[in-house]
Amino acid sequence: MEIDLILFLILIATFGTAFLSSIFGMLGGLILMGILISFLSVGPAMVLHGLIQATSNGYRAWLNRADIQWKIILTMLIGSFISLVILFFIAFQPSQILVIFALGLLPYIAWLVPKELSLDVTKPAIGVLAGGVVVGTNLVAGVGGPLLDVFFQRVEMTRHQVVATKAIAQTIGHISKIIFFGGLVVSFSFENWPNPVLLIFAIIFSVIGTTLGKKVLDIIDDEIFFRWTQIIVLSVGTVFIIRGLFLLSQ
Repeated sequence: MEIDLILFLILIATFGTAFLSSIFGMLGGLILMGILISFLSVGPAMVLHGLIQATSNGYRAWLNRADIQWKIILTMLIGSFISLVILFFIAFQPSQILVIFALGLLPYIAWLVPKELSLDVTKPAIGVLAGGVVVGTNLVAGVGGPLLDVFFQRVEMTRHQVVATKAIAQTIGHISKIIFFGGLVVSFSFENWPNPVLLIFAIIFSVIGTTLGKKVLDIIDDEIFFRWTQIIVLSVGTVFIIRGLFLLSQ
């Protein structure tokens, strides 16, 4: 009964976070990782999160495919590959508390970067750096969206272009995470892979949530989009920091 309840909560969380991500281009993955790491050990949580988010982000990119900035994606791919190769030789597995604190701190690190120092992802060198960051933070915290957002703060892009391009970038990060934790780097086995039935239903819920979120994205304006992204992500970060402090005190 307890296992059934956990599976139900994971599916509901998958739907809700896919809905959020489809609107803001982030946030959903951060929240979902926090929920999964509360129910599962690090390895299985990373793989399940990667599979769900790769599906959600990939589908979101497809829905907004006309707005993807492919020149940015090309430079980010270079940085992603470099980061994955470096971390391949480290082959570490973070602890639960490290993941939770990283989830809480990432939004604040991104927020504290002065606007005058904000990095423009449309510049090739910055695009390579952004690719490395999104893969690196995905392998440490399970998500890279909050730091990835730093590279999109001062760009001349619409909300649809931001969401579409970030969706591809995050898909790359999540695929790297699946490769890293899914048996090809950390454990060289498939013990971290989720139950196939759970995965199928999670993908279905993710697609439905993404589809509905796209409808909301089309309605809101750019001002609301950028204002609420910051408010929500900092609030979520605070919750994770409190959760991490609670775990440390036990």
